[in-house]
Amino acid sequence: MDEKGGISVQTEHIFPVIKRWLYSDKDIFLREIVSNACDAVTKLKHLSSIGQAEGIGSDFAVYVRVDRDAGTITVSDNGIGMSAEEVKKYINQIALSGALDFIEKYEGNNEASNSGIIGHFGLGFYSAFMVADTVQIDTKSYTDAPAVLWKGTDEGDYEMTDSAKTDRGTDIIMHIAEDSKEYLDKDRVNRILEKYCAFMPVPVFYEYRAADAKDEAEKPRQINDTEPLWYKRPSDCTDEEYNELYRKLFNDYRDPLFHIHINADYPLNFKGILYFPRLGHEYESLEGQVKLYYNRVFVADNIKEVIPEYLLMLKGVLDCPELPLNVSRSYLQNSGYVQKISQHIVKKVCDKLVSLNDTQPDKYKQFWDDIKAFVEYACIRDRKFYDRVKDAVLFKTVDGEYLTLKEYADRTPEAEQDGVLRVYYASNVTQQTVYINMFKNEGMTVLVLDNLIDNNFITMLESIDNKVKFLRIDSNADALKKPEEHPEDDEGLKKLFADVSGNDKLKVEVSCLKDEKIPALLNISEESRRFAEMLKLYGGPQAKDHEFEEDATLMLNSSNKLIGRLRDDCASGQPSDIDVAIARQIYTLSLLGQRRLSAEELSAFLNDSFGLLERL
Repeated sequence: MDEKGGISVQTEHIFPVIKRWLYSDKDIFLREIVSNACDAVTKLKHLSSIGQAEGIGSDFAVYVRVDRDAGTITVSDNGIGMSAEEVKKYINQIALSGALDFIEKYEGNNEASNSGIIGHFGLGFYSAFMVADTVQIDTKSYTDAPAVLWKGTDEGDYEMTDSAKTDRGTDIIMHIAEDSKEYLDKDRVNRILEKYCAFMPVPVFYEYRAADAKDEAEKPRQINDTEPLWYKRPSDCTDEEYNELYRKLFNDYRDPLFHIHINADYPLNFKGILYFPRLGHEYESLEGQVKLYYNRVFVADNIKEVIPEYLLMLKGVLDCPELPLNVSRSYLQNSGYVQKISQHIVKKVCDKLVSLNDTQPDKYKQFWDDIKAFVEYACIRDRKFYDRVKDAVLFKTVDGEYLTLKEYADRTPEAEQDGVLRVYYASNVTQQTVYINMFKNEGMTVLVLDNLIDNNFITMLESIDNKVKFLRIDSNADALKKPEEHPEDDEGLKKLFADVSGNDKLKVEVSCLKDEKIPALLNISEESRRFAEMLKLYGGPQAKDHEFEEDATLMLNSSNKLIGRLRDDCASGQPSDIDVAIARQIYTLSLLGQRRLSAEELSAFLNDSFGLLERL
């Protein structure tokens, strides 16, 4: 048998679904009802602008009244209102969208995104039954149609009668169910309104009534800002306004480092303000928070899918009217529109960094330390990001200056050898102070790269440009050498230091350093040290500090008097006990320039030091 027809849904089946599963968060019912009220006002204002409604005035508002004793929450507006036919159409048929119907009738689909209409009235209205067992609609149309009183229950029954209402607009009276009485709490409702309705386009006033309330004479209080900052032009906003919004949104007493105002037109059509937060210390959480809005209505607290993961430290607000109001994670993850938003945000962040560096270099340098790790990580994760910001990437020197790579090359021409720019840096200014002073004495600039991410960042830079090579100052001392006029046979001297080191893989060489005060330097090749540090980072407890010393070179300074004395003693015969003690001291001191001593090494070092003092 062939049969065709429409599938019907009985109210006794659909209402339990609405009550339990319409939204994951019951608080959203108030967002839906207040949004509908704002829509009613927006529709009426639009009709007035096209000459379809006259004499409507300009004093528009939405009121949310909680009457604890009566057990009701009432949301009132003085908007377009409804006739009996419209109530039948938009309320009695669940999920028929009054917003879409209005847009199609008066604006056309191609302009719908700019209408300012927020919601889908039919389904949004029924969210009231998530917390109420009975809901009344008392409404009067802006036309001459008689006022209507509609009353429905969570069983799916309703009745419509004439109403005595004389003023234009709609009152939604929700009789709160026994299992939802917490929504009659003054502070609970206030928090919901401030979360979801803080930027709605129509003034929203909150009034609380209770017989025993101490502040029963309190006047209705407006809870929203109808002109959020992101709807304004950047030229009309001040830094203090941006900072005030930041504090309001995130309860952070510290002002952000800087902001990015986004106003994307067709085809993206979204607005927003993003902030680079100020961190209190290195180990503070780097996770930011981006609040998502839909036509000024709060949707979600932290939508990570809209921001590239390497920019998740950002805080701010995005208003995306092209996204569905009830957005899901799966939708965001697979939405081409969201991907385009993400790409646009990356471009705006890059443009902001470059602009700050070009137009406000002093200010940019002041907060570079705060954003350095963020920028480096973004460059590592996204080559396009690096290509956009590479001229705004700064490097801090040991003297506290900030330079680009080009400025470093211009300042340190002697660092370029065979067409390769050798960039010298320190990772621990205190521990490597001897090396730093030697480089500075030669007029060479030394950078500071002391974050965990720096190794990965400079490796990435070297992979992009093979004419740049980063060298930690304790990895190569070629720049500190001077030609030795009379090189000598130093095998005895080398053997002495190889023996006292206890490291059979240690390479020992004798060179003439320009600084005569330093007897020896212990150098670890850049490649070995980076590999060892990667093992320490990912290898866990089994990776030890001394593992990279297998590729170590002890450079003995032939211009130093102490080394000269040991050289002579070794050349004339077997080194004495004191020669051995001095050599061991020199080696251990050079080791201290690389790492901390183990317990055994420290004990031996102290014993040798005391022994040498006794011989003085």
